[in-house]
Amino acid sequence: MPTAGTPAPESRQTARATTTDPRPAAAGSPRRIAITGAGPGGLYAAALLKRLDPARDITVWERNAPDETFGFGVVLSDETLGGIEHADPVVHEALQRDFVRWDDIDIVHRGGRHTSGGHGFAALGRHRLLEILHDRCHSLGVRIHFRTEAPPPHVLSADHDLVIAADGINSATRAAYAPVFRPQVTEHRCRYIWLAADFAFDAFRFEIAETEHGVMQLHGYPYAADASTVIIEMREEVWRAAGFDELGAHESVERCAKIFADALSGRPLRSGKSAWTTFRTVVNDRWSHGNVVLLGDAAHTAHFSIGSGTKLAVEDALALAACLEEQPGLPSALAAYEEERGPVVASTQRAARASLEWFENLGLYLRQPPRQFAFNLLTRSRRVTHDNLRLRDAHFTGAVEREFDCPPGTPPMFTPFRLRGLTLRNRVVVSPMDMYSAADGVPGDFHLVHLGARGLGGAGLVMTEMVCVSAEGRITPGCTGLYTGRQTEAWRRITDFVHTRAPGTAIGVQLGHAGRKGSTKLMWEGMDEPLPHGNWPLVAASPLPYRPGSQIPRRLSRAQLTDVREQFVAAAWRAARAGFDLLELHCAHGYLLSGFLSPLTNHRTDAYGGSLEKRLRFPLEVFDAVRTVWPAERPMTVRISATDWAEGGTTADDAVEIARAFAAHGADAIDVSTGQVVAEERPEFGRSYQAPFAERIRHEVRVPVVTVGAISSWDDVNSLILAGRTDLCALGRPHLYDPNWTLHAAAEQGYEGPGAGWPDPYRAGSRRPRTGRTDAPKPRLSLGGRGG
Repeated sequence: MPTAGTPAPESRQTARATTTDPRPAAAGSPRRIAITGAGPGGLYAAALLKRLDPARDITVWERNAPDETFGFGVVLSDETLGGIEHADPVVHEALQRDFVRWDDIDIVHRGGRHTSGGHGFAALGRHRLLEILHDRCHSLGVRIHFRTEAPPPHVLSADHDLVIAADGINSATRAAYAPVFRPQVTEHRCRYIWLAADFAFDAFRFEIAETEHGVMQLHGYPYAADASTVIIEMREEVWRAAGFDELGAHESVERCAKIFADALSGRPLRSGKSAWTTFRTVVNDRWSHGNVVLLGDAAHTAHFSIGSGTKLAVEDALALAACLEEQPGLPSALAAYEEERGPVVASTQRAARASLEWFENLGLYLRQPPRQFAFNLLTRSRRVTHDNLRLRDAHFTGAVEREFDCPPGTPPMFTPFRLRGLTLRNRVVVSPMDMYSAADGVPGDFHLVHLGARGLGGAGLVMTEMVCVSAEGRITPGCTGLYTGRQTEAWRRITDFVHTRAPGTAIGVQLGHAGRKGSTKLMWEGMDEPLPHGNWPLVAASPLPYRPGSQIPRRLSRAQLTDVREQFVAAAWRAARAGFDLLELHCAHGYLLSGFLSPLTNHRTDAYGGSLEKRLRFPLEVFDAVRTVWPAERPMTVRISATDWAEGGTTADDAVEIARAFAAHGADAIDVSTGQVVAEERPEFGRSYQAPFAERIRHEVRVPVVTVGAISSWDDVNSLILAGRTDLCALGRPHLYDPNWTLHAAAEQGYEGPGAGWPDPYRAGSRRPRTGRTDAPKPRLSLGGRGG
């Protein structure tokens, strides 16, 4: 995000990095401080540090003029304002006088305008914010050199106790010490331009324009009584198709005003120094080196769609000043600053990434019902959820629920869902979880209690662990199977219990073959480590070990492929006899069928390797063969890894085609997981981090999906379901923590309907037990307003 004090962009190919060591970090509180960049973060850091210790010598370098900046309005949260008020009431009071406040968000799409209230925004002009900070710095005795390039970082670090690099997204300081900071810069797929309008929107406005060239969007908000920020954004290919790449600045602005004439009521836009650009996400492994520290966009960026650039920079300044005040020396202060801010920034960047990707893929959601589309937009970052949106605006959220056909008083997660001949009473799935507790593949009392308890716990569907189709297809000696009659009868005992004692709960079986990831120790003895003895031979698409030291599998011949396929068929036949309601084919996580799908694990040159179409051939043959013996009225799903999280592996684009192929062959739903295919993967973990992959498949393939991965709260489930991002949510760890998770979710929401029926013996426990008193007694006397 552009900031004042940003050096001219440098070429990443030609930028020369220096490894000159900065001055060793000084002991005690720094007295002589250099700051590069007079954006909000740099100026606020200067003011705070000078206010805390007036004896400090603080100098700020800024290459631009005082009144020269990029962008127009700045949005700050109440949390950030509270920190400013506590740290510097003078700045806070000045900000308060100029803030424009509003509560509503308007979403305008296909002729409809939907408003959600209760959000609480505060904004002011960027020029005015800088003026306030300039005045505060001057009043405190901070020197600011405008129109002046800062000396090189190694010169500053030699002459000062502390160097704060607030020099923006193109930070020269970060480039100078790139081998230490190890920055990663990711360029995204949309073009955008910062503009302004000379009138004030009455809400934060999102407007969607479906043009002959593609989808474009407007983000607009007021920042003064007579002015608004307007950001126009679109995919790169749309930008080029519309001819913006060939237009001058003036013509571009006029074209934008014409496209969004309704939002602007025919009024013009102005651009200042803005130009079309692409957003870049900046991440650094480290934020400090010796006595040099990064702050704001130099250290990190977050997409403007969640309004966090200035907010993060100001909060960085607050945290850095506090750590310098609290810690005994500079090294510990800088370490504490990074330790405090790192997780906060990482969380914000995950939310920003989810938001920017939502807008990149905006075209996927245009067919959604109008209010669901608005709800999806509002909850895109996963920070705004169903529950807190309902607290902000119950009327809007209730309208979305009615459009979704939620019966009165029914949370979205407790609406039924039909797959073929099976109707699930709610949208909660107990995810398959390997228990490694079987003997000779036979599930025992542990499995009866484990699955039975979760069946009683209220979920719509309880899934078994991966049940192996042969002894050689097991992951560990403790894995269950369906390759003998004894195993079939043992599973029948479990399904009978669930159907009899937990009526309304369905139970599904996941069939799989470990492939190259087999013959390993039990998880708690050494996950993915080969057995010390008693190993069985492994087979796979290609003779590639899972990791160094793992057993090398044999490449499956054509005849062996037929044998394995028949093992799946026999296991499916036994699963039907055992009474399972649903069958899932495991084509994920690097197990045998997944190993055929990924180019990282399938190096075959025959009809089963090479192109994606050929890599799909064997998994589809298995699916088709299983479907012929699985009862027609019972649904069949497929679990896939939507990305390998590794270079050269399966991509999200591949996942769409894989899902499309299985859907064409009759899959009733796709269970969308990710990774675990290669040991060198680098997953991007985070809250509901796999949901975007499922969402894309749902909208592009038009097939029901199951979302899994870091979904931990009933609020997350409601949000994902109501936004149309998924049809079912599978939760694993929450059900390990609490077998009655679904029933407790119903109780906590005050829901007592058919989507979460309590077993009769448990009905007395359907209300949360009382706890000890948590409210403190009120004081008997109040002296408020009295003198003395």
